[in-house]
Amino acid sequence: MLRMMTSSLGVNGNWIGLHDADPRAVALYRRHYSAKSTHGWIQGGRFCGPGQHLMFLTCDGRALWVWRKQTFRRDGQSGIECTIFRNEGPMRSSDLILEAEELAWERWPGQRLFTYVWPAKVKSVNPGYCFKIAGWKQCGRNADGRLVILEKLP
Repeated sequence: MLRMMTSSLGVNGNWIGLHDADPRAVALYRRHYSAKSTHGWIQGGRFCGPGQHLMFLTCDGRALWVWRKQTFRRDGQSGIECTIFRNEGPMRSSDLILEAEELAWERWPGQRLFTYVWPAKVKSVNPGYCFKIAGWKQCGRNADGRLVILEKLP
């Protein structure tokens, strides 16, 4: 059961809930490809941006996940956005994604989940593969065509 997973004491499966100023999370975020394009977001040690969010770190501290729900979006997307997922540990990314989905739907039942993948920046021949293995589908691209949008419906 999800109980205020923004607390550093909350544990659910492989994920531990934490605050967005946690130095372990900031360190993983800085190694994510999106950190280079959004370097201005790290303010006071925080990088999640506006809106409601859930942030998780795996028990071993080697994977990071952030869900964010924004009321106002310029991109026209709706639902809960995975703003960052970085896995440097041995756990299968698709398994971590499935657990993170459950936590999002506990907090925001029935909401569409989505994320952006920047194929040119991902070191993979199949960008977004771990999301696809977890059942996510490509549903379009952003306005300039650089980013692929993946989604999962409840």
